[in-house]
Amino acid sequence: MFLYFSHFIPCGVWEAVYILDGLLKNKSEIQSDTIHGDTQGQSAPVFALSHLLGIDLMPRIRNWKDLKFFRPNPTDKYQHIDSLFSSNVDWDLIETHLPDMLRVALSIRTGKIAASTILRRLGTYSRKNRLYFAFRELGQVVRTVFLLKYLSDQNIRRTIQSATNKSEAFNGYTKWVAFGGQGIIGENSRDEQRKIIKYNHLTSNLLILHTMYEIGSVLKKLEDENSLPDSEALSFMSPYLTEHINRFGDYRLNGDRQEPVPHVELSWI
Repeated sequence: MFLYFSHFIPCGVWEAVYILDGLLKNKSEIQSDTIHGDTQGQSAPVFALSHLLGIDLMPRIRNWKDLKFFRPNPTDKYQHIDSLFSSNVDWDLIETHLPDMLRVALSIRTGKIAASTILRRLGTYSRKNRLYFAFRELGQVVRTVFLLKYLSDQNIRRTIQSATNKSEAFNGYTKWVAFGGQGIIGENSRDEQRKIIKYNHLTSNLLILHTMYEIGSVLKKLEDENSLPDSEALSFMSPYLTEHINRFGDYRLNGDRQEPVPHVELSWI
């Protein structure tokens, strides 16, 4: 509902690289072990690193034809879903580099290095970095398990869809709050760009808090009157309502206001 963390990244950067940073930098009392992401979050190295960090990655899935299911053993056969599997897992590669992958995960957990830094380096040196291939292989295993759960469990699909819709709704809300300029940041300074984004998110959070307070007050009044709506009607309520917010201020014109007579002093020489 509220935005806790935002990270400023350049245009054209692979967003999945930064998906774990916000969760790992969370120092509040409320700690989460699940993170949702857009389609880019289905990257195999991101799945692997999330798994080693004890985080359940649940991204939105599309382009199924481009995703491979990995068979744990070449001899394993499945009665109804065997056609889904097109590759086999290289367990030797994972076993060989598992200590190194665990060291990377511990370095991230202790704050010595950011998850985005590791993922950027793995992607940059992927052709000659065996650790990248190990992360990718482990990620393909974790992703295969996730895809199988996604296919078989309707609640998981519903949860992911709901989380994605909330994220998109918040993005649309912040765009509505930052009216003017069609959402384009005209400043060329990185510091000024960060300020605009941070202030926009802060304003959005304050408006969401105001909206939820007003909704809560109305619901409390209805509850006291024994006329509280049913759960189905309440499910349509949203913290991203905009009809009650006047972005341009309240300007009242007084037609009876008298124009003051100017006092002019003349001095003669």
